[in-house]
Amino acid sequence: MSPAAPTSPSPRPAPIPAPPPVGGVRAPRLLDWRVRFGVLALIWGFSFLFIKVGTEGFAPFQVTFGRLLFGTAVLAVALAVKRDRLPRGARVWGHLTVAALLLNALPFSLFAYAELTIPSTLAGICNATTPLWGMLLSLVALSEDRPTRVRAAGLGLGFMGVLTVLGAWQGFSGLDVTGTAMALLASFSYAVGWIYVRRTLRGTGASNLSLAGSQVGLATLQLAVVTPLFTSVPESVEILPLLAVIALGALGTGYAMLLQYGVVEEVGPTTASMVTYFIPVIATAAGVALLDEQLTWNTPVGAVVVLAGAALTQTRTSRRTPANPPAPREQTAAPATPPGDRPTAPARV
Repeated sequence: MSPAAPTSPSPRPAPIPAPPPVGGVRAPRLLDWRVRFGVLALIWGFSFLFIKVGTEGFAPFQVTFGRLLFGTAVLAVALAVKRDRLPRGARVWGHLTVAALLLNALPFSLFAYAELTIPSTLAGICNATTPLWGMLLSLVALSEDRPTRVRAAGLGLGFMGVLTVLGAWQGFSGLDVTGTAMALLASFSYAVGWIYVRRTLRGTGASNLSLAGSQVGLATLQLAVVTPLFTSVPESVEILPLLAVIALGALGTGYAMLLQYGVVEEVGPTTASMVTYFIPVIATAAGVALLDEQLTWNTPVGAVVVLAGAALTQTRTSRRTPANPPAPREQTAAPATPPGDRPTAPARV
């Protein structure tokens, strides 16, 4: 659930990689990166279930505000522990405000509204279309990102998978069009947000954690303004929906982001971004097993096709090395590009 802060699929976390430890020596990890990778996939996969349960006791805007509030709290504690400073400059904060809308406030709210009428399994699969939207948009917005035949084939294959999931040959019968459109629009918003971040938040000098925490905090303020205008205070609070919202924010929007920072630092953004392909699988399994959601044959088959297409859109052609390469010359290092031309922060879900 990309993805939540500039990093980068999402989800997913800022366009600038965190600086290496002093002396190039990394502190030993308590858990192997594969374990943390698996925990990350589980948290983001279960986020769709948490949204579904949360909307049973709260309005969609309240679910979104709650997840952002608890996510901000976790990131604020991390910032305080690491003594990291917030970004500087009005222009940076302006771009972060837009990123907060596109990568957090808007897609989180759309998913919450979507799951009022569609199963969490379908929402999780719609989330997997973000790389497809990202490639389609990058052809227009990023002149340096030109498609190969393989990536173009992946784009076509991915959208064929979407049509399979939706049962296009049946005329989309039994499908809530509004809810499905909201889930797809949420994924589209992630893709727009990744491209916006890539074009505007490179070279800020702030750390990934600082950018991510600031962005999620700004999204919380946005929802703090919007939520009272469209909702009223619940007459009673049920414990299960409340716990779901807390888990959605503290784990899915806060702790998961910190987990991904560590995985990206240890194994690189390309490997870390592969968590995207496990999210719909876990979301589907959780929805069927714990929420008794019905699953027809076209849903898992279409999901596999969507993921295969998304994987193909993320392939990169290798550059040929000339037989007599020119002598290296001193140059200024360019900002790192996130995997799949998008941030690696938890923008998923």
